[in-house]
Amino acid sequence: MRTRLAKGEKPLDWVGSSKRDFLAFPEPVKDEIGNALGLAQFGGKHPKAKPWKGLGPGVFEAVEDHDGDTYRAVYSVRFRVAVYVLHAFQKKSPRGIKTARTDIELTARRLKIAQQDYEARYGKTGG
Repeated sequence: MRTRLAKGEKPLDWVGSSKRDFLAFPEPVKDEIGNALGLAQFGGKHPKAKPWKGLGPGVFEAVEDHDGDTYRAVYSVRFRVAVYVLHAFQKKSPRGIKTARTDIELTARRLKIAQQDYEARYGKTGG
């Protein structure tokens, strides 16, 4: 069953394990990042959302700190009629603020999957 969307709201589609991973976040983190994703569904941008480097325009990350840990959700707004959550993870980089290569590579692979899914569901023009 498909959830009814409000006027102007894009569906939120999750790639791979991103939804399960997001749901494992602490409640305050889910609330804040959930707000960022909700704003993206209506074409807005959360004040804490910033561009995800390396994948071009339309890919953002929402970052939230909680109890000394950092949580991120990477999502794409480059598709006309849907928002895709590509990756949700707790940052565990061995070096300072740098994101682990495995997370960067996984996000890039999932963006390609999102592109294929979008074209299959909505066509190349996107609805």
